[in-house]
Amino acid sequence: MKRAVRKSKRKVSRASAARKSAKMYRTNMREVRKVGGLKRKDGWVDMQVQFLIDKASAGADHVVGWTVLKPGARHERHRHHHCDEFFIVLKGHGHIYTDDGEAPSGEGDVVYSPRKCWHGFNNTSNADVVLVWGWMGAGSIEASGYEVAPDDH
Repeated sequence: MKRAVRKSKRKVSRASAARKSAKMYRTNMREVRKVGGLKRKDGWVDMQVQFLIDKASAGADHVVGWTVLKPGARHERHRHHHCDEFFIVLKGHGHIYTDDGEAPSGEGDVVYSPRKCWHGFNNTSNADVVLVWGWMGAGSIEASGYEVAPDDH
């Protein structure tokens, strides 16, 4: 009987500790710097990328990002071995890269790429494309298992 009571108390104290340690993270896009050092050879072609929520900023095991692709900018075909990715086209249009080639994509499209699925985006228009995107299962580029397609650059 005493053993059951001790286990019960332990569960309550762990739950209380979890509630106390959980803390909301809040930022404003204007305060988040653009990611530097993204290289063309790694598939990042003239992209403006912000990691709004990630491991470094919020201790998160996922990433929420914002990307602006100027005309001609693209994120070449790539995949993540350790996370899933989604993106939503908020503004503009271009082409998505898929396992089967390219397909048109535009405002309002929601695209989900499970881990190890090749994907990317090419702004083929004369206006900016704005994407909000996320990685589920990785809080950084390094943790995502990022790989650019070897034949695309």
